[in-house]
Amino acid sequence: MAADLHCHTKLSDGSVGIEDLIVIAQKSGIDTIAITDHDCLAGTVRGQVIGKRYGVNVIPGVELSAFDFEAGKKVHILSYLADAPNRLESVCKRTSVARKRAGQIMMLKVASRFPITSDFIINHASGSTNLYKQHIMHALMDAGYTDKIFGDLYYALFDESSETNILAPTKYPSVEEVINEIHGAGGIAVLAHPVKFNNFDEIEKYVDMGLDGVEVWHPSADEETVGRLTEFCKKKKLLMTGGSDFHGIYGNKTVTLGTCSTPQEQLDKLMGYKAKKKRAERKAEKEAALKMAE
Repeated sequence: MAADLHCHTKLSDGSVGIEDLIVIAQKSGIDTIAITDHDCLAGTVRGQVIGKRYGVNVIPGVELSAFDFEAGKKVHILSYLADAPNRLESVCKRTSVARKRAGQIMMLKVASRFPITSDFIINHASGSTNLYKQHIMHALMDAGYTDKIFGDLYYALFDESSETNILAPTKYPSVEEVINEIHGAGGIAVLAHPVKFNNFDEIEKYVDMGLDGVEVWHPSADEETVGRLTEFCKKKKLLMTGGSDFHGIYGNKTVTLGTCSTPQEQLDKLMGYKAKKKRAERKAEKEAALKMAE
């Protein structure tokens, strides 16, 4: 059975709504998905309710933004199956506020360079909890300045190496803080797409912080990378997940739902992970108590 555990909707930087995403999954023969919008939990409950209607199992999830200050790299951590997702609202809100500030600055810069209004740009973010680069590009595309979201104009405006970029700094929490927040909410912390931000050298450090797993199957990972990550996860006894990172037309390349998925064996391990962890903790406590009694 196919399980796509990395999907985005209009609530963040995806182009399709929750119900549309679930219908696509059902018609594609995908019976399990996780809605993992960026720093946004708003679709969790609704997704599960709609999922039941269409016979699609929707796993509670969110993709949290973080920053490795030592390595100077962005890091995304996927949270799954949190017992108390409301405990993640605080970290989500802080990032959302920071992203709103950055989005507003970028929007004003674009409106000063092109003959479009801020309202025109904001209308393209309708339904989202924030203003993302894709929304700005969609506005410029509708205004006739480009024929694609990700093209020369995108890189001129949003590539750090571009002399004409309009990027505004966004403050993210540390990786350790995000992992601790996920565990505090009773969730499972999985490193998202290590290829995207070149997080390979830091994975072991994140494991020491409590990372539970790695997203092994992702459109950015080639066969060699999948093998390398699989070997590492087996060695460290980490969970392995997979997902398409579906964004609809807002993705940086054509990706259909289920392009990358989580094998059934790994899905079963994810679903039983917390119970197994609790059993191991209880066993360790009993062994410690017996040693104390001797």
